[in-house]
Amino acid sequence: MDVTVRYFAGARAAAGRSEEAASADRSLDELVGELAQRHGPRMAAVLQVASFLVDGVTCHDRRAPLPAGATIDVLPPFAGG
Repeated sequence: MDVTVRYFAGARAAAGRSEEAASADRSLDELVGELAQRHGPRMAAVLQVASFLVDGVTCHDRRAPLPAGATIDVLPPFAGG
């Protein structure tokens, strides 16, 4: 089973889409590396400063395996208030 990766703001612009599926058999760190390779240097820069939610909860252990069927939100820093 896959995970769903949802992109917001600058991450959506860098990916050219609002969401996509990715394999669940990896950690968040591994997924981030795959996404950077898949989408190029602009995405890699966004991912370096982004926060990540796994099923709506901040991810504190980026080396833990992602649960199958999870939703991963990629949240770059937002401006404004």
